[in-house]
Amino acid sequence: MATRKIVRIDEEKCNGCGLCIPNCVEGALQIIDGKARLMSEKFCDGLGACLGHCPQDAITITEREAEEFDEKAVEAYLHKKQQAEPKPQPSPFTGCPSSRAMRFKVPEAQSEPGSTGPSVSMLSHWPVQLKLAPINAPYFQDADVLVAADCVPFAYADFHRDFLKGKIVVVGCPKLDDVEYYREKLTQIFKANSIKSVTVPYMEVPCCFGLVRAVEDALAASGKNIPFRKVKIGIRGEIKPEDHAGVSQRPHPALHAH
Repeated sequence: MATRKIVRIDEEKCNGCGLCIPNCVEGALQIIDGKARLMSEKFCDGLGACLGHCPQDAITITEREAEEFDEKAVEAYLHKKQQAEPKPQPSPFTGCPSSRAMRFKVPEAQSEPGSTGPSVSMLSHWPVQLKLAPINAPYFQDADVLVAADCVPFAYADFHRDFLKGKIVVVGCPKLDDVEYYREKLTQIFKANSIKSVTVPYMEVPCCFGLVRAVEDALAASGKNIPFRKVKIGIRGEIKPEDHAGVSQRPHPALHAH
């Protein structure tokens, strides 16, 4: 044991959003029981790469007695973790109806805002879960892709009209699923297909921004210059102002443009 710098996690502030996890290349942090936790002192190098990605300021660097950082132990741990984690496959459930790629025609008639008639679904394909969508599904070719947090359609009443119309959608939850898996799967989708644009509607809660980061990282890893925009949705269904410059806050014309 020696006195050295090491991360400290304030569990009262931590909300389990997981944004710190991908930025710890040593894998020292994991979400356990809804909180970020240090897996082992010897996995933490104390450099604090995870600090700037915590929206709750729950992670700090402290100096105390701790096990020495062990690079070989980290390598062994990451290798074991990599072997245990399944990699995205083009069709992980081959033959299962839930993942068989399907495309169908969307009715041209659509109820106008304020109409008392039934709404028309703008969904043009299946499946929609990111985990189930085949990487080489034909509907991804020359598509405007919508990567939606799966709470968005429940919060935003006009999701089909304002977001889904004319787009290919995949949905997921960065809080409940493996964000690294999302990152790898999206990277493969972007590389394998001719994508025209990517739009990410996400909820205002901190954990949901993990989906935005996964898409941004996947776009960078794909090596392609694909137009990208993100739209923040409030838990009461309103469009929220973005914290970053260059993002439209008026969704209707921009989201319908192809």
